[in-house]
Amino acid sequence: MEDMAKNRFSSGDGPSQRQLRVGELIRRTLSDVLNRAEIHDPDLNRMSITVGEVRCSPDLKVATVYVMPLMGSVPVEDAIAALARNKAELRHHVSGQLTLKYAPDLRFRRDSTYDQLDETRRLFSDEKVQRDLAQRDADAEDDEA
Repeated sequence: MEDMAKNRFSSGDGPSQRQLRVGELIRRTLSDVLNRAEIHDPDLNRMSITVGEVRCSPDLKVATVYVMPLMGSVPVEDAIAALARNKAELRHHVSGQLTLKYAPDLRFRRDSTYDQLDETRRLFSDEKVQRDLAQRDADAEDDEA
């Protein structure tokens, strides 16, 4: 019976609503804590770090936090090292905002979203891609006529 309920309400093709909700709450909490420089580490407090996304494991015991220093202010490896050094304090702040049995273990990773955006922009500016897009638009106009 339990398997039927699982299959009926979840296709298993990605995070559950609960994982998404908890991940967003963790993201907002960490962003606020870092913006207000509430951590007892002057090195971390001097860094401007953006928290792009938080992905939670299905059991909500692990939260992978994707971060990036703003404007390349510090190397991303330094930011991740500072966050990792202060994981316990950050986890304490997060646990105060969650109503979970356990505060998730925080794991910090580089947010590659910006790199992907740069690559997408580069591809769209390529003359071959521009030519293909122009041809597609012209074909679409011919189909409408």
